[in-house]
Amino acid sequence: MNRRIEIGTATVEFSDEAPSALSSQTPARDPVVLLHGFTGSKESWRDLREQLRTDRRVISIDLPGHGGTRVGIDVENYSIERAAAMAIRLLTDVLAVPRFSLLGYSMGGRLALFIALNYGAHINRLVLESASPGLADSADRAARRHADAELAAFAESAGIEAFVKRWESIPLFESMARMPAEKIDRLRRERLGCCVEELARSLRGMGTGVQPWLGDELPALRMPILAIAGALDPKFTAIGEQMAALAGDARFEAIDGAGHAPHLERPREFNCIVTDFLNGKRQK
Repeated sequence: MNRRIEIGTATVEFSDEAPSALSSQTPARDPVVLLHGFTGSKESWRDLREQLRTDRRVISIDLPGHGGTRVGIDVENYSIERAAAMAIRLLTDVLAVPRFSLLGYSMGGRLALFIALNYGAHINRLVLESASPGLADSADRAARRHADAELAAFAESAGIEAFVKRWESIPLFESMARMPAEKIDRLRRERLGCCVEELARSLRGMGTGVQPWLGDELPALRMPILAIAGALDPKFTAIGEQMAALAGDARFEAIDGAGHAPHLERPREFNCIVTDFLNGKRQK
């Protein structure tokens, strides 16, 4: 069920799905919260959401700059710190969900990691798909801020169709061209439905170059962690392996035949690995 809530000056849109197949013999598992990537929305998780909600509550949030969530025009409202505080307030104060498992993809994965580090008492299990802890080097962060600012300016001047065409052409998404045409069209419609001004604010406020470096804090994490990436995405495979090595109770999984978006490119394998992890099943 899609819902819209006012939190302070922000309007937050999200999907809140109750378990669909519970009985007295199958008690509900802990809720899971899903955080999408850049140019996505709560609808990015429709396949995984249906699988998970058989025995648990599933909450998918539109992040600032995406879907139906609106936080104003101040770029500070799009920061990872504000986004994390907004998500925690929604979950704990509004929805009365004090503890939950958390899954984030790409941009949403960076946010999920930030939430786990700063609000860890609320997190049971953490899944990081094609995510990173940011950039350790200040020069790299500055270069990324410059690149994201240029991309944001292009989006504002060229419009959503030109922006989506440019975004889809970057090498990171090359393997997604192998997906079925129907899925590619659905993803493109989702991207074209974005507000280009909102995407520009998201790039400026929550891009990798403006978020704090989180890598040194990884050993402090105490919850079970699954880092996951596509085997065709060597950059995020290496990052995922490094994060899993630094965090305490963590492991890494690479999905064959997938690039940056395993949940879209290999949904059956991805959904099974994630479901087993959230259910506490041990790696074979």
